[in-house]
Amino acid sequence: FRAIQGLGGGGLMVLAMSIIAETVPPRERGRYQGYFGAAFGLASIAGPLLGGTITDNLSWRWVFYVNLPLGLIALAVITLVVPAGERHERPIFDVTGTALMTLGVGLLVLITTWGGVEHAWGSPLMLGMIAIDAIVLTAFVLVELRATEPILPVRLFKVAAFRVSTSVSFIVGLAMFGSLGFLPLYLQTVTGSSATRSGLAMFPMMGGVLVASIVSGRLITRTGHYKVFPVLGTALAFVGLALLATIDAHTARNAVSLYMFVLGAGIGMVMQVMILTTQNAVPVSQLGASTGAVTFFREIGGSIGIATFGAVFTSSLTRRMGSVPLDSSLSIDLIRRLPARQQATVIGAIAESVSHVFLFAAPVMVVAFLVTWTIKEVPLRRSAGTVEHGATVEVVPEMEVLA
Repeated sequence: FRAIQGLGGGGLMVLAMSIIAETVPPRERGRYQGYFGAAFGLASIAGPLLGGTITDNLSWRWVFYVNLPLGLIALAVITLVVPAGERHERPIFDVTGTALMTLGVGLLVLITTWGGVEHAWGSPLMLGMIAIDAIVLTAFVLVELRATEPILPVRLFKVAAFRVSTSVSFIVGLAMFGSLGFLPLYLQTVTGSSATRSGLAMFPMMGGVLVASIVSGRLITRTGHYKVFPVLGTALAFVGLALLATIDAHTARNAVSLYMFVLGAGIGMVMQVMILTTQNAVPVSQLGASTGAVTFFREIGGSIGIATFGAVFTSSLTRRMGSVPLDSSLSIDLIRRLPARQQATVIGAIAESVSHVFLFAAPVMVVAFLVTWTIKEVPLRRSAGTVEHGATVEVVPEMEVLA
């Protein structure tokens, strides 16, 4: 069922941004990318808050039921508003490339999840998985080089802006998604927040995303310059992660909120701008593929980050638990039933382990900061691709864009 959900939901963000890329010139697109960031921020606030309220007051099944009317509304809007477009040739689905990519990425996530935790890195199983994954990913590259319509056009990596955008998106996804998943755990166990309140407590970070996305988007549209925002954004994100690495069981809630806002502001200046950077540099015919690739690398970074930082958290927590007899069934309710002394030990261990995760994530963001300096800022195009109902406008020749 989750696979079916993924098939439907995986392309929604990519297609939405691709539609904007088809109808709005890059020179004007920054403002719209800011709106995307704002929508993302608002949804990220409303989602955990609504989910927490449902979890506290209704059955967990309502977490899924609530999406049904929202999905129907979205479907109606798409049907009535989005232009149908026009395509003369029959699309060719890259079945082999898709299968190899799925297998390769799946093995990569398993390797980072199990390595050093479930199995030793030098064990025959891990070495075998690494060898198989290397073969699969190599085969994937070879298949994509020959595919008529590759799911991931490998030749796009010849475009410097595409290389930088995918690299930064991967690193930011790894550091951001890999570490942020532990903040609700901290808020619920250390500060004693309910699921609803912990969702609301994430508001400062998403508020930072919202404000930074809108402001940076409007400034890009007004000035035509965009390189400064990912550079400044990754720097701010590093500061936010470094500050979160200092939290413990006694850190004031206001301080944690401030740290989250700084991190959110940094993230808001990076994610949408990297997509704009790519869309401005690749041929118009590759807008959808390039947008999907940047988003894909960010999601893969997040998956690997969750697995990697999960191992960091588990290892740190195990060392700090002392003699408290808790196993993998660790839960908030179980912690609250412990004697006061053991409860304090566990809460302190969780707080320190969460801060340990951010301590590992901060240097990763430094790498992203250094990579953003290699962005070569080129003038934003003033023409878009296909517009409403297949009508076309003048576009920059593909060879000129690549040059």
